[in-house]
Amino acid sequence: MFGDEARADADFRRVRLRAFFHDVLARLSGRQNRLLSFDEVKQSLRLGGPVYRGTQPVPVAQIVGSVDRYRDFDREFLPTQDHTAAKWKSVARAFYDDVSLPPVKLYKVGDAYFVLDGHHRVSVAREQGLEYIDAEVKEAYSRVPVSADLQAEDLQVLHEYREFLERTRLDEIRPQQGVMRVTIAGGYQRLIEHIALHRYFMGLDFQRDIGEEEAVAHWYDTVYMPIVEAIRKHDVMREFPGRSEADLYLWIVDHLHALRANDQAAGVEDAVEDFSGQLDERQMNRLERDADL
Repeated sequence: MFGDEARADADFRRVRLRAFFHDVLARLSGRQNRLLSFDEVKQSLRLGGPVYRGTQPVPVAQIVGSVDRYRDFDREFLPTQDHTAAKWKSVARAFYDDVSLPPVKLYKVGDAYFVLDGHHRVSVAREQGLEYIDAEVKEAYSRVPVSADLQAEDLQVLHEYREFLERTRLDEIRPQQGVMRVTIAGGYQRLIEHIALHRYFMGLDFQRDIGEEEAVAHWYDTVYMPIVEAIRKHDVMREFPGRSEADLYLWIVDHLHALRANDQAAGVEDAVEDFSGQLDERQMNRLERDADL
């Protein structure tokens, strides 16, 4: 028993030291290091539910946040406060003594999990290299996909995506469309503007009022997808790792307008070929920065 207590003491000193170095590195690099707040995610994504899913094994690596103790642990669930020492070490001793502990309680959002109860058990499980932990799970519904590697900086884009779907209902109108991921700041608002402009010209062409649902479907089928299919045909995505088809759509539309300033006959295929032949990721990053000025 004394040996287990000494091991738990040593473990806690080690994890606190690692937490300190993680904090220093995070400050130097300017990145976020704290656990995600469930309330921030809930507010940003307007989560529905939750629905009770019962007790199940959960991948420890997918537990990324907390309901109310996100300041007591860092992103890797290392304890950041000394006042957690007694509880943390008692859980570590239980692990060494092979004592069965009750399941932790988690909220599930997409593929990510948030701790309601059992922070120290999760922290010790990660330190001991456990891949799974038993948990009582309640799942909250998110209209937008949430990955297990969710970061705080992702919330703004996911918030904009949710607003885009609520405004356009594209996920209902074209359920096969999958995830329309945009990484460009303000990109979803630009898509909404594209749809509004398309609706206006549809009204001129068809000589009648065009409903929003009809405009969204027609824009997706006759504008967005033809450009995406051209992107796929020419394998443009290979030249822009980390970007999405929706990003490329926005850039190529801009490029098409620039081409048509000199050649009214320029089409989508011309824009895609010219775009992929002239620009690389570094140039696109520069263009994106310039657009924000």
